[in-house]
Amino acid sequence: MTQRQANLILASVSMAWGASYILMKLCVEEISSIMIIVLRFGIAFIVMGAIFFKKIIRTDAKTLKYSAIVGALLFGIFIALMYGVKNTTASTAGFLTSTTVILVPVLQTFITHKLPSQKIVWGVLIVTTGLALLIIRDSFSFASGALYCLVAALLYAIHIIVTNRFVREVDAFQLGIYQLGFAALYAIISIFLFETPIFPNDAIHWFAILGLALICSAYGFVMQPIAQKYTTPESAGFLFSLEPIFSAILAFIFLHENMGLQGYFGAILILSGVLIANATSKKQHQMRFTEEDSQKY
Repeated sequence: MTQRQANLILASVSMAWGASYILMKLCVEEISSIMIIVLRFGIAFIVMGAIFFKKIIRTDAKTLKYSAIVGALLFGIFIALMYGVKNTTASTAGFLTSTTVILVPVLQTFITHKLPSQKIVWGVLIVTTGLALLIIRDSFSFASGALYCLVAALLYAIHIIVTNRFVREVDAFQLGIYQLGFAALYAIISIFLFETPIFPNDAIHWFAILGLALICSAYGFVMQPIAQKYTTPESAGFLFSLEPIFSAILAFIFLHENMGLQGYFGAILILSGVLIANATSKKQHQMRFTEEDSQKY
């Protein structure tokens, strides 16, 4: 797989995740946040496990350990995000969570002790400006829902960086599937500790749950680590910044929401920042693989 193909897959994952905010909003008022996570990741793990049983049945302790770690991050992301969506609008939640794009290169700077390249800095500044325009459009204020979404963004950034490291040591496909199972396991434990399990009754809620499970989770979180193996954390982070754009487009189509001139200008800025950052990331990625290949011989 080339980096361009990996980035295209990550863009499709971002589109799937963009749809998740609308689906979460459909059921979060009627179903507990933890139960949504149980069903979302539980169904995704069962479906993917059944389809690819032969590919995941033989695994090792290292893969399970890493899956438990990223599964815990996944559980934390969606606990924070579900409470965030419950206390703010779906579009605002999408915009706030996409601040992951800023946090990934910042965290990478601390990890590598190297300043990001000039193009990545410009990409961050442009994307940040675009996100600010989108947030200001909604008369943003730091309510509890917004803070939950920012916590989710931080955990998202950590998840991207950790996943990028783990997929270079274990099978990315197995990691992607088992993390779903661990996220569901943590949610099951939590729901028996803190709540009484109650399943949804309405068809619209099951439609939303299945959409979250099969499209956003089974596809999104399995393809994410596979594609990340062939690209960089910075590139993945910037591609995930497309998530609120897809969310806004889907909201326009299905909910007839209009972003307005300022919102569309912000979207254009985000896309511009993505292109600038990806050009740099691709070069860095090729240099890294050249270094790795030279070390083999």
